Amino acid sequence: MKKIFLKLFIVFVLFVPIDTCVADNANNASGNASTKFPNPLSGVTSGASGEAAIPLIIGQVIKSVLGIVGSLALAMFVYGGLIWMTAAGAPDKITKGKDVLVWASIGLLVIFSSYALVAFVIQGVTVTKP
Repeated sequence: MKKIFLKLFIVFVLFVPIDTCVADNANNASGNASTKFPNPLSGVTSGASGEAAIPLIIGQVIKSVLGIVGSLALAMFVYGGLIWMTAAGAPDKITKGKDVLVWASIGLLVIFSSYALVAFVIQGVTVTKP
């Protein structure tokens, strides 16, 4: 089981597309070439100052983590189904496959409820009162 999680982790780390940062050819005030990195939170601003709001940033991070955990739950569904389908009538493998599917379902329920709770709390925190 640990080997499967290790393989899944390696696949997610190695094959997830990563944006590359390209050096900006424009010169800064001293005449040197500057390197600018794209802002991943460019759409997350609060007010007229354009600064990133801390609750919105935390919400973005939590939603991203929950998305990754949801992907892992999907992988566990596939793993449990594969175990069950390849059991060939062995009762211990059938039980193991069913258990994986049941726990993956419970995990998805927890993930969806935590996502709804986080969305509710972040919406309540970020609403401005007149």
